[in-house]
Amino acid sequence: MAARRHSSESLIVILFSLSLFIVINAQETTQTLGNPDILVDAKAEVPETPPEQEKQWEPTEVTETTRVEDAPVAAESAPPAGTTDSTAGAQRTHGKEDFQEELVIRPLHSGDIYASFQFRTLWETDFMKGNKVSHYRLFPKSLGQVISKFSVRELHISFTQGYWRTMQWGQPFLPAPPGAELWVWFQDTVTDVDGTWKELTNVLSGIFCASLNFIDSTNTVQPSASFKPLGIGNVTDHRFLRYATLPREIVCTENLTPWKKLLPCGSKAGLAVLMKSEKLFHSSFHSEAVHIRPVCGDPQCKSTSWELRQTLDVVFDLHTSGQGKREWSLFKMFSRTLTDACPLASSSKIYIDVTDNPEGEHFDLTPATPLLSQATVLGDRRTFSVYDLTQASTFGTMRTFNLQIKWKSTKGDMLRPLLHAERYVAGYGLQTGEIHTLMYNQHPYRSFPVLLLDSVPWYLRLYVHTLTVTSKGKDNKPSYIHYQPSKDRVRPHLLEMLVQLPPNSVTEVTVQFERALLKWTEYTPDPNHGFYVGSSVVSSLVPSIVAMDTNNTRDQPLFSSFFPTKEESSYFIRVYTEPLLVNLPTPDFSMPYNVICLTCTVVAVGYGSLYNLLTRNFQIEEPSPGLAKRIANVIRKMRGVPPL
Repeated sequence: MAARRHSSESLIVILFSLSLFIVINAQETTQTLGNPDILVDAKAEVPETPPEQEKQWEPTEVTETTRVEDAPVAAESAPPAGTTDSTAGAQRTHGKEDFQEELVIRPLHSGDIYASFQFRTLWETDFMKGNKVSHYRLFPKSLGQVISKFSVRELHISFTQGYWRTMQWGQPFLPAPPGAELWVWFQDTVTDVDGTWKELTNVLSGIFCASLNFIDSTNTVQPSASFKPLGIGNVTDHRFLRYATLPREIVCTENLTPWKKLLPCGSKAGLAVLMKSEKLFHSSFHSEAVHIRPVCGDPQCKSTSWELRQTLDVVFDLHTSGQGKREWSLFKMFSRTLTDACPLASSSKIYIDVTDNPEGEHFDLTPATPLLSQATVLGDRRTFSVYDLTQASTFGTMRTFNLQIKWKSTKGDMLRPLLHAERYVAGYGLQTGEIHTLMYNQHPYRSFPVLLLDSVPWYLRLYVHTLTVTSKGKDNKPSYIHYQPSKDRVRPHLLEMLVQLPPNSVTEVTVQFERALLKWTEYTPDPNHGFYVGSSVVSSLVPSIVAMDTNNTRDQPLFSSFFPTKEESSYFIRVYTEPLLVNLPTPDFSMPYNVICLTCTVVAVGYGSLYNLLTRNFQIEEPSPGLAKRIANVIRKMRGVPPL
């Protein structure tokens, strides 16, 4: 017991000494840290970290709205003197951002109604200098990464269901062909344009949930004059331009959903609330598009901003809507009403075209608005009633906005479009045919030139020597022709020509072709339906009725400021024709089925019978005895006598 007590006392003494030593060392450390001279000496003794082991400085992006009291913090976060230019460039990538949204409603004389949504996102940054952009606020990150990775200068993509009837509805704000259309300008730093184009189409196919991955060299062309850059930096080297269409692309909800997700507010607030898929696709015409281009960031164009413009055009038919009456409202068109504007939008407005309704003779607007605006659209001065959704008074006490249009009279003449085009296939049989393109100049006394672009698949072999251009029964010789012949299974035909259209005339372009016979693996699952040929593209500077505004930096409505204007006497317009549906020589794909059935029958009947004869064992079977004989045998068996 004494030994055990002695060991316990020794352990207690050791623990007490250890705790006292720890307390003394802690006090000495505190005194050392409190002495600045000792801190300087300790810092001097620490070896300097090699530059390659230092952590790279990551800049903090500071906007122009930084407060004065935060300036020291921003100064402390500034890059050191040895910072590289790429890192400093990454700090400057975050600039001003602005988002605007508009809805334009144009009542048509046919009783239909045309609604055009316009969304524009401006970002004062520069993707073209190789700067790494890591912070996104309003501009969608998915598209920003596409621009940076693939060195895109301009990107224009559209998905359209239906055909725009120009003679009934007039000219749209932004035209688009049926199906999918994609044309891209790349920067001059791209070395392999075709490879970059292929990768870009695959990425866009995933972003928009479309079949853009079917774009390849067989449906891609390089226009030389028809598609010029719409942004700043008018590069004319067409080697960096690619254009392709998919006329059979079907537009559905799966394409609209990712399109709406690109908006800053999505479909939760603002005008995008009205985009209900059930109503949008139950219409005569539906088109959604995305346009990206660099624009001037200030009136002097000293800085560059990137513009993302999302447009959605829809035409609601009077009869398919099930109303039967010429009365429209936001709820009847979209099954929804507006409750607020997008909180991130600096401007949110609704424009109603009342040019043909100066005194309210044809229709009434409810609720009425005193705000009127005039804008030069497509060479004509139009008047619009404006509803500003950023004002609380627009929604009233019920905090809801439901615009109504009630028609009084159906009289009135529609302003005929000055330029119109259409196309069809002529001929009979499945060997040869003709493509006819008609271009109408409706101006009574002015002639103007147009650029016609035709992209024809390789399996329609054009006879260029049969190309004829006639106007008013006379030959009309084009002043410029660019033709690139096709290569089988490699590239399509490309035909571009500059033609002068006489006033009040119809110019017809005709070319003959021969149908090729495809391999059986190249036919579509429904070959008897036919093969689609993309729309022709007609571009022109059309004479304007009023003087156009050439100041492109002035604040204008979004629907009137897409195409840059350089002359007061004319405006740019682009017209698309109908896509063609051509039948090709098609083999009878039911013959393999018939051959299989006949072969199986022959094998089963012929070979089966022969195999049965060769493998079966034959035995002689005696006839069975009669009833009397069997009874006699039973009796004989009972007696022990052998059977008969």
